[in-house]
Amino acid sequence: MISDTARATNALLAQTQGTRITADVYGLHIFMLVSVLGIFCVVFAVMISSIYIHRRAGRHQAVQFHPKFWVEIIWALVPLAIVLGAVWPAATNLVGIGNTSNADITIKATGMQWKWGYSYLSGEGKGIAFFSNLVAPPSLPLLRTSFKSDAYALDVDNPLVVPVNKKIRIDFSATDAIHSWHIPALGVKQDAIPGLARDSWFKAQRIGTYRGVCSLESCGPGRACLLIVVKVVSDDEYKSWIDGWKL
Repeated sequence: MISDTARATNALLAQTQGTRITADVYGLHIFMLVSVLGIFCVVFAVMISSIYIHRRAGRHQAVQFHPKFWVEIIWALVPLAIVLGAVWPAATNLVGIGNTSNADITIKATGMQWKWGYSYLSGEGKGIAFFSNLVAPPSLPLLRTSFKSDAYALDVDNPLVVPVNKKIRIDFSATDAIHSWHIPALGVKQDAIPGLARDSWFKAQRIGTYRGVCSLESCGPGRACLLIVVKVVSDDEYKSWIDGWKL
């Protein structure tokens, strides 16, 4: 079954935020949405009231407009304050998203047609490498009325396993076409491009299973098979998982 971390909180909001970055981005989204709505209401209220007042005055005499210095200053400062209020938190989030230094574990993710390959380059689990392929039941749910699995066609044979509250750096590459490693709940969306080194990071704050899929449409008809499943576990579970690879 898909964990709650992979479900949308409701039909309108984004997936549950699994990292501080995603929580900050979502908070910025709500802040900008409310700000834009407030600006919309104020601007249209002024427009409607101005139309009403000046139309009534215009029936008796021509309306005279007298520019005032303080009004001009307000018209200049208010848009500037709005721009700065939007730029500052957005720039702070972008700087945080791009800072991949001091990672606890570094993993290389290689996109190919049509699966992902993972190699643990540093930290606990160094040397572990595997492929992550789509796994689906042999029968379609339409053919079995008792089929209840929410994870149909969303599972992989080897999910990426990482410990909770650890900074995970992901180095991306590809062997054939451009692929995209995209998990909204973890705040990661990075393209894997052949011959170009790119990276990103996340630090999951909640144990659970996070799911994503290649968000590009340039990697061929098997794009739906490029599933991304990240399993965030406790430190003890992660050590047990590492020990299992050593057997």
